[in-house]
Amino acid sequence: MFCFSDPRTDPWPLVYSPLPITLVFISYLFMVALGPSCMRQRRRLELRAPLLAYNLAMVALSSYMFYEFLVTSVSANYSYLCQPVDYSRSELGMRMARVCWWFFFSKVIELLDTVFLILRKKQEQVTFLHVYHHGSMLFNWWSGVKYVPGGQAFFVGMLNSFVHIFMYSYYALASLGPRMRRHLWWKRYLTILQLCQFVAIAAHSSYNLFTECPFPDGFNTAVFLYILSLLALFLRFYCRTYVRGKR
Repeated sequence: MFCFSDPRTDPWPLVYSPLPITLVFISYLFMVALGPSCMRQRRRLELRAPLLAYNLAMVALSSYMFYEFLVTSVSANYSYLCQPVDYSRSELGMRMARVCWWFFFSKVIELLDTVFLILRKKQEQVTFLHVYHHGSMLFNWWSGVKYVPGGQAFFVGMLNSFVHIFMYSYYALASLGPRMRRHLWWKRYLTILQLCQFVAIAAHSSYNLFTECPFPDGFNTAVFLYILSLLALFLRFYCRTYVRGKR
């Protein structure tokens, strides 16, 4: 199953060939490398209105995707322990495949996070963690939509969409300026929520490596190893920001 692309999603934008998403990734790396030098002699941009509009749009998109993942999985009686991909063209099978594509496409849109940081001369926030997370998610979910749009993968998309509702809500409030700073005391708990997300995904993907389930082990292994890398990087960020920084 993992070796053959899904004929339902193959014709969809950015899915058929890895070339388009690779070009997007290369363009992203060029922007990260050259963007700060291009902005060096220019005035930093505030972008409060575009940032607010962008973050509110991402809250709406994340809410929509979470709703679709949740309702479709409940309607189709999905199992949280072992759920093979429904490769049929049934209404629920196609609905799950579509929301998986939207989740993949949202990772392309989220590259604008980095664009805004560079335009605002917030280069210190364009860390290895930031670039690694944004860039790698492109290929992770391209392969997910191309080969396994649904099944076990629904849990990752559903949980991540839920976390992003709060994350982009935080960014939307932060974009309003310093007067909102006293209302953003929950930033630390947002990072804890992200860490809990990674632990849940790691447990979910590793479970089927020790049980019989008609879902590709290769995909579960890739998700498990990738989530471990994010867990390590986010733990490092948490310690440097909230433990050592506070001390």
